[in-house]
Amino acid sequence: MANIRVTFPDGTGKELPSGVTPFEIARSISPRLADEALAALVDGRIVDLSAPVSNDASVRILTFNDPEGKQVYWHSTSHLMAHAVERLFPGAKFGVGPSIEEGFYYDIDLDRQLVADDLAAIEAKMLELSRQDAPFTREELSKAEVIRYFREKNDPYKVEILEGIDDTSEKVSIYREGDFVDLCRGPHVLSAGRLKNVKLLSVSASYWKGDSRNKTLQRIYGISFPKKSDLDGYLRRLEEAKRRDHRRLGRELELFVFHDVAPGAPFWLPNGMIIFRELEKLLREELDSRGYQEISTPILVKKDLWEQSGHWAHYQENMFLLDVEGESFGLKPMNCPESTYVYRQRVRSYRDLPLRYSEIGRLHRNEISGALGGMFRVRQITMDDAHLYCRPDQILSEIDGLLDLIKKFYGMFGFSPEFNLSTRPEKAMGDPDLWQKAEKSLAEALAKSGVAYELRPGDGAFYGPKIDVQIKDVLGRSWQLATVQLDFQMPERFQLEYVDEAGARVCPVMIHRAIFGSFERFLGILTEHFAGAFPTWLSPVQAVVLPITEVHRTYAEEVYRDLHAHGVRVQLDDRSEKIGYKIREWETKKVPYMLVVGEKEKAAGTVSLRQHGKGNKGALSLEDVRTRLIEEIRTRALTT
Repeated sequence: MANIRVTFPDGTGKELPSGVTPFEIARSISPRLADEALAALVDGRIVDLSAPVSNDASVRILTFNDPEGKQVYWHSTSHLMAHAVERLFPGAKFGVGPSIEEGFYYDIDLDRQLVADDLAAIEAKMLELSRQDAPFTREELSKAEVIRYFREKNDPYKVEILEGIDDTSEKVSIYREGDFVDLCRGPHVLSAGRLKNVKLLSVSASYWKGDSRNKTLQRIYGISFPKKSDLDGYLRRLEEAKRRDHRRLGRELELFVFHDVAPGAPFWLPNGMIIFRELEKLLREELDSRGYQEISTPILVKKDLWEQSGHWAHYQENMFLLDVEGESFGLKPMNCPESTYVYRQRVRSYRDLPLRYSEIGRLHRNEISGALGGMFRVRQITMDDAHLYCRPDQILSEIDGLLDLIKKFYGMFGFSPEFNLSTRPEKAMGDPDLWQKAEKSLAEALAKSGVAYELRPGDGAFYGPKIDVQIKDVLGRSWQLATVQLDFQMPERFQLEYVDEAGARVCPVMIHRAIFGSFERFLGILTEHFAGAFPTWLSPVQAVVLPITEVHRTYAEEVYRDLHAHGVRVQLDDRSEKIGYKIREWETKKVPYMLVVGEKEKAAGTVSLRQHGKGNKGALSLEDVRTRLIEEIRTRALTT
């Protein structure tokens, strides 16, 4: 048998027999790598470890340390879960079971509602199947053969998926694991024995294909790891995430609530509105210093606007539509088309540019009910938008300014932003040459700013490429927040112009940008990041004065009035409760500072200062405490 040349990521290589499998290649490198191997990248394509390599190829062995390896591992575990469900609930019908960012799920049609005990039973059956260590084997059959198999099995969802494949001559892959067969492109791990540490997390309702007109299925979520220590660590982080859940903290701290009368729209409570206004104030101060002008545009707009902008064709299903006196209107899902009307109020000169219009606007997006999730996915959104109109020669400097704004803004909350460049999607609008020009401009701007970034092909908006910005919270979770989008399409569609130096009328460039993404989502993230213990400047109540007994009330009122007069959000708790009870209660409310006053403090003109999470800081003069609070608020200090 002839040999082939296998090249590894570090540039080294080996001569191996043609037909060698990636598993054999891994074993030739080291037994440990073979034990940890999950799949392989062969000439850039992910394949099973059992797939023969017949020609010269570059090969990278994938383990759980690789993002692709994690996805293979979790996808394989979803198949194992489906196998367990089929064993326990004969007649179950299966939708799709992909890997996701963390873990996996499977959509299942059952004639009964699953409960917690069922999840425990499925989990136990999965471990039993894992011990049997059946191999995952791939088979390729004709589409007709696979349809026949799933019809006989009475699995209509698989049949529907297969019937959606256009090419009838195309071979279709299935995977066997023991007596379980599933439709799948793969790849999968070598055998079920590699899937030892599993936890099923929850079950929820989901519409087949995400369409509310279709049948409701049950979606089982789970997670798995090669090592038990990793699973234990994940479950600890999950418990910590539950402790920080913004939905629970929102209720407990009286920030916001949700009610069935308005699905996907928060009711902002007074405490929450204080934080909302502080974020608004911070944003406006920063934008004012950078030459922005604030505008406000209508919420309800005729569909003509959306047709002209292109949103009607690309975004209509996500809009709330109304018929008013025989005309179609939409609640705006974004601000950008309307800002063009502000731009064209008068003839613009090249000297007028750049124009930077900011808008804190209320938007509405028709998210399906199953996708709603606290503040992270809502139907009513408060967006901190801005639209910049500039000349082509100003693109680099404007985007450089936006990147500086993003880095400064997130740094105030202790976040380190990560940048991604998202390019032309498959269903894009406009001239490909303009897209290429826009993508090049964004790449140059990122390079000029010295910002490292990851390229994400095909993830751009339908009207232009964009820079997406992610942050990681205290639990290490990634959140996409800010966006910077370069748009050559919309100015042309709305026939925007400015007069250049030669007196010719030319089209400006439009830059879309958001910093928070949305106030709702950003506040949800902050609530979980800080576990509800906000920095002093953001906290709804910044200090509370606690007299030990009724006798000390007069002095406590003096302290309260002093701080209140200096702009501190302070409360006086003069209830006739024991001081220990009041301290515990305000600690639970996560107020940054408690000022305890008794006989000793009254006589000395001091307060006993307690800091949230840090306890008693000792006796300080009222002047020192006031100075400390005012400075933390003025500088928007993150830590104390």
